[in-house]
Amino acid sequence: MQDYLLGDWGGLRTDLANNGLSFELFYIGSMPTNMHGGIEEGTVYQGAMLMIADFDTEKAGLWKGGRLHVSGVDLHGELFSKNHVGDFNKSNLVDFENDFRLWEAYYEQKLGDSLTVKLGLMTADADFILPDFYHSLSNITFLNQTFFFPTLVFNLYDIPGFPVGNHALNSSPYGSLGAVVKWNPDKKFYMNFGIYDGEPNLGDGGTDFSLSDDQGALMFFETGIRWNVEGSKCLPGDLKLGAFYHTDEFSDVYDVVTSFAGLSSGAKTHDGNYGFYALLEQMLVCESGCEADLGRAGCQGLYSFLRFTGAPADRNLTQFGVDGGFVWRGLIPTRDYDTLGIGGSYLQMSDDIRRGQKLVNKLAPGSFVVADYEAAIEVNYKVQLAAWWTIQPSFQYAMHPGGSGEIENAWVFILQSTLRF
Repeated sequence: MQDYLLGDWGGLRTDLANNGLSFELFYIGSMPTNMHGGIEEGTVYQGAMLMIADFDTEKAGLWKGGRLHVSGVDLHGELFSKNHVGDFNKSNLVDFENDFRLWEAYYEQKLGDSLTVKLGLMTADADFILPDFYHSLSNITFLNQTFFFPTLVFNLYDIPGFPVGNHALNSSPYGSLGAVVKWNPDKKFYMNFGIYDGEPNLGDGGTDFSLSDDQGALMFFETGIRWNVEGSKCLPGDLKLGAFYHTDEFSDVYDVVTSFAGLSSGAKTHDGNYGFYALLEQMLVCESGCEADLGRAGCQGLYSFLRFTGAPADRNLTQFGVDGGFVWRGLIPTRDYDTLGIGGSYLQMSDDIRRGQKLVNKLAPGSFVVADYEAAIEVNYKVQLAAWWTIQPSFQYAMHPGGSGEIENAWVFILQSTLRF
């Protein structure tokens, strides 16, 4: 069975890879439908063409341990969550503004057996906060964005009001210049540290590399332990603990809310912003012959994950989040590479926002529907029709879209196809 839709080009693709140059093209075509509730019922089309190239210096006969990585993405289609659902936890993974942009461009160098350094344009989700079984585009299981990069971390804003769809942390597909150091002394322990430009590269197709003091800096730290990592054992798992800190100034959300009623100037700010997270992964059922290699293709069985995130309520839209779920690869006999995913997430809105809204409502009743939470449930099944083609239906239920009861709960169905060229 060939790995790519266009095959090996008569052996040329393999020859290039053996000499250091490898590349992949993915096309994701997605049709999300709001079946009931939300802002407006309806169906849209969203697509993404992903272009990835890697150059291995050792295979090219140059020096050992070097890798140059460049990727780009063409995003197209109509916005779905903003126009149809109204959720912070965007229902569809490719739900972004239309854009043709540079995604990542960095150089990575291994220094000895345990140290790796990366420099360039990067996204934080490549090295932090994600489950191990999301190690590649082919292994992404859930379509709701909260299971990829947690919405609480996604929504660190310094913009008044309730801005849906903006970033203060870099994450796919919006990277920023930075440096990452990874230390892996053995298979059971690791530490990662990253520092990035504090403002993601949103404009000019990802090619605006300007830096300034008023953008601040974003830092991530993560450490983790793994167990049952040897091939002779099974039921692998890991625990990741991490934190992030942004050096910029952030508006006080209580002041922002009460300023709408003239109760404050909305001018109070806080120095810096931060948060913490913990992620637990554990394989629960291991099928015969499965090596202990968490999430890698060919390892069949039942995986579970649970992730917690937290951030201060006085300067963030949300203060607590939890998401988790189960993924079973090869549940149906003879369908070894299909995956069934069941996940849920809960996002608690800032208590300071709630407090401000309640105060404003006392003076001007009905000004706000008081914020409380947003939650989402997703059930999907990804069918591996060929090594280069998957079809994935996803059913989702969005509760309290937008973080309050103002918008009706929504039932969402997404049909997605992914081609690997």
